[in-house]
Amino acid sequence: MTIEIGLRYLHFISIFTIVGALVSEHLLLKREMTRAEIGRIAKIDGIYGLASVLLLAAGLTLWLGGFGKPSFYYSRNWIFHLKLALFAAIGILSIYPTVFFLKNRKGKAEEIIGIPAKIFWVIRLELLLLLIIPILAGMMAKGVGLP
Repeated sequence: MTIEIGLRYLHFISIFTIVGALVSEHLLLKREMTRAEIGRIAKIDGIYGLASVLLLAAGLTLWLGGFGKPSFYYSRNWIFHLKLALFAAIGILSIYPTVFFLKNRKGKAEEIIGIPAKIFWVIRLELLLLLIIPILAGMMAKGVGLP
């Protein structure tokens, strides 16, 4: 039971960290930024990536590791699969901004870099998809989606 509580805690803290990092990225982005500013966003993006890996690890362990509900509770629930698909889509979408931040953080710190509009839209789409996941989790908790 202690391991399950620890895994659930890690799962929730990772969720909060992901949301905080993504909202921070969105609020800090400007049409033009110095390489130093992009470097700071790249660090936030790194925290976002680490939290995503921890969330996935904790979630998969809860699902397949025999902690909490039996694995078939999740495996047979189409809403759970939709949640996983949304998480995967968010992860795939995040590649573009991450690569941009990593490529553009190096160089003269004061050099101004134009931020493509697509970066803004990708982060907004990630946030939108992220907003859907909690309602799906609530539905799952009530048994919706089970055969």
